[in-house]
Amino acid sequence: MANFKISLEDAVTRLKETDQATFTTLMQHGSMSVEYYKPEKVDHQQPHKQDELYIIASGSGFFFRNGDTVTCKTGDVLFVPASMEHRFIDFTEDFATWVIFYGNEGGEMQ
Repeated sequence: MANFKISLEDAVTRLKETDQATFTTLMQHGSMSVEYYKPEKVDHQQPHKQDELYIIASGSGFFFRNGDTVTCKTGDVLFVPASMEHRFIDFTEDFATWVIFYGNEGGEMQ
């Protein structure tokens, strides 16, 4: 498998093969990492130390970010700055998302 390309099918397979039930890291380069995340029933994530993008791969639900809640569905892109409270809520059983972490810890530019 090339280290610069991953398909959705590959991500699903890798998640099934990992010890982690809800996410797997698929690529890393410098400060950037790409994960595939499939929460089960409740999203328990905490704020992260880097900025992140979510690209919804399947399903739909709601996204809570710093007091605001929006709908989200396959194809939507969501941004969360470092250290901000966020989570997915009331999502469908088939919900899954790509997660891209990047930048310096704390979201500060060099």
